[in-house]
Amino acid sequence: MIRLVNLTKFYGSHCAIDNVNLEIKVGEFVFLVGSSGAGKSTIMRMIYREELPTRGEVFIGGVDVTQIKSSHVQHLRRRMGIVFQDFKLLPKQSAYDNVAYVIRALGMSSKEVDMRVKGALKVVGLLHKIDARPNELSGGEQQRIGIARAIVNGPPLLIADEPTGNLDPQTSLEIVQILEQINQRGTTVLVSTHDQMIVNYFKKRVITLEDGKVVRDVFSGTYR
Repeated sequence: MIRLVNLTKFYGSHCAIDNVNLEIKVGEFVFLVGSSGAGKSTIMRMIYREELPTRGEVFIGGVDVTQIKSSHVQHLRRRMGIVFQDFKLLPKQSAYDNVAYVIRALGMSSKEVDMRVKGALKVVGLLHKIDARPNELSGGEQQRIGIARAIVNGPPLLIADEPTGNLDPQTSLEIVQILEQINQRGTTVLVSTHDQMIVNYFKKRVITLEDGKVVRDVFSGTYR
């Protein structure tokens, strides 16, 4: 599903990612961990083509995304769901419209949009908040809406960049439990985090970055 080959990223003279090679297979749930500045978010941004590497290749489903045209990036992102730390919801839109926004642009019928949106909201346990706007929701509920938006198109890959960074421990646990349920349905899930409690609790595959290098890669692992 994801393969990084000799991936290197410089910002000026600073090497943020240093010759990283790794592979994540279809159906895996992987935590990408490390302290702030280790390179987690940089790798995430290169996977969904927000940034390009200085050197190396990023394969998603066998396609080198570093080589696709800028005009095709949106098509790439339709094949993956992206969950952000700061939610990135439309503040004046309801939960329903925030989730529907992604698929309305695809030309689906109103009936299909309605079915998919309600299905995604049901997965995250917020069907009863369908008309609520972001300022009427807690941080955890806003992140659930973000997850619903990410999965509404049924992507084979879900990328979550520090999805619990702004949440309390109990809410963080609930959010990752939702991601685990999505993974159990067949979606490949990659989560970047520095939340040691979460990583230790779920004991998934753990890839550790340090100074832009992979220093540890263990299955059923913990943070350290």
